[in-house]
Amino acid sequence: MMQYMLMIHEDESVYAGPEGEKLLAETLAAHMALGEALVAAGVSYSGERLKPASTATTIRWNMGEHQIHDGAFSESHEELGGFYIIDVANLDEALQWAKRIPIPKGALEIRPVWPMSGPDA
Repeated sequence: MMQYMLMIHEDESVYAGPEGEKLLAETLAAHMALGEALVAAGVSYSGERLKPASTATTIRWNMGEHQIHDGAFSESHEELGGFYIIDVANLDEALQWAKRIPIPKGALEIRPVWPMSGPDA
């Protein structure tokens, strides 16, 4: 088995206003349903929703010096909104689960987790 991190990059502005609140409720319900489907399929997973990018703090390093900045690292309109870590057989299986993640507007990055110990460390 292999762990994959599924990083949800989304445009937070789609959740603004009354229509956005409705969309957020629908999206969160779809995430709950996905969690139930993962459990039903016997897939080990974890995941969390992140607070808005405006609450983030970023530290940037340059040749040993660092600066602390308010806000997220990304300079795009799509911010890291949440993530899943799933334990599946291979990338194809990770892709099948990733396609089921509800993202009204944005992208999903799928990346293998590099284990801290064991034969693949």
